[in-house]
Amino acid sequence: MSKPHIVIIGSGWAGFYLVENISTSIYDVTIVSPRRTSAYTPLLASAACGLFNFYLAEEPVRSKSRKCRFIKANVLSISFPSNTVHCAPAFEDDSAVSNEIFDLQYDYLVLAPGCIPNTFNTPGVAENALFMKNVSDAMAVRKLLFDLLEKASLPNCPEARKKELLHIAIVGGGPTGVEITAELDDLAHKELQDLYPEVASYLHISIYDVAPHILAAYDQKLYEYANEAFLKRNIAIETNTRIEKVDKDALYIKDKGRVPYGMLMWVTGNKATPLVMDLKDVKKTEKGLVRILTDSHLRVFKSADEIYDNVFALGDAADVEGMALPTTAEVAVQKARYLVDFFNSRTAGKLLASSGVPFAYREKQLVSYIGSRDGIIAGRGDKEGWTGRSAWLAWRSGSVMWTRSWRNRVVILLTWLVNALFGKEIAKM
Repeated sequence: MSKPHIVIIGSGWAGFYLVENISTSIYDVTIVSPRRTSAYTPLLASAACGLFNFYLAEEPVRSKSRKCRFIKANVLSISFPSNTVHCAPAFEDDSAVSNEIFDLQYDYLVLAPGCIPNTFNTPGVAENALFMKNVSDAMAVRKLLFDLLEKASLPNCPEARKKELLHIAIVGGGPTGVEITAELDDLAHKELQDLYPEVASYLHISIYDVAPHILAAYDQKLYEYANEAFLKRNIAIETNTRIEKVDKDALYIKDKGRVPYGMLMWVTGNKATPLVMDLKDVKKTEKGLVRILTDSHLRVFKSADEIYDNVFALGDAADVEGMALPTTAEVAVQKARYLVDFFNSRTAGKLLASSGVPFAYREKQLVSYIGSRDGIIAGRGDKEGWTGRSAWLAWRSGSVMWTRSWRNRVVILLTWLVNALFGKEIAKM
């Protein structure tokens, strides 16, 4: 008797957890993704700034210990009545292969395609900005940073040009934007002072956000603390800012005009993937980020209030109707853990029943690093949040636990120890 076939779309936090933990003795598992690795997104800023090597910030989907099938492809569409997924190989440099469309049949389908960066249709962003979604993005940040430092170090580079080259503009004042700012500022005040003593002092960072303040998810006391900490370190906070367009050298800001930059990072939030936008016969959110709606068992709603018994959705691309959960790794992993238990408690060939315990999100405290071994932790319930080195240590320890293997955790800890004793060898990484 053949095993039921589960097709998982996406290799992010949710998809990767599923493929690691669903029992392959009960199911045949196929994961479809354009990326052959899964990134530890909370670690990307640290990797970009040399706290550890890039390979520690991602995990390959293929593994000799993982008995699943991986297909490097994009999902074009889904035919729910026939249980068919229509795919195209994901090889941008080979159009001939990429045009060879193929189909996959499934017994159960899990939608976890994630999201893509939201440029808000700002002209020039897609062509000129860097993002922070995967290890390739983190590598691009590090490469450009050192290229800018080398250009500024040239003997014929005038002072005004040095200032322009070493202006790092970060658009987005949420946790990702704040943490990459913190890591870059630490780097500028430590290792870069030794590596580039002639130009390191020219490096300056600005955070731009359309909101009235950064870190909107925190209470006023905490986001004001972070704001003051940044201002003391000469990091510019430009809130209530509307960016009208971008070119390769400058931002164009309403009521302010042209602002030159050397590096532009765009970390403003998410938007739905083309697959989610184009999906027919599924219920989606009507306001804000377009997400697939599910019931409390993570089963996808049809256009009406009926459900697909064999189609599930989770991760950033999905939300439980009535919950409005955030698009975070924590939510994705908790949903994936719930779905793994759901699948593995069933025997092969048995239809999934609607009975069982519904998904319940267990909120964890929000933690952000703000640089100089300082951090903030949001309060929960009647408990107030706190700041300082203990918050930084909580953030650091939390970042270690995001990795999925003990081997990587040990290597990261050893790397931090070596960095503390001898400094980062970032110029060699």
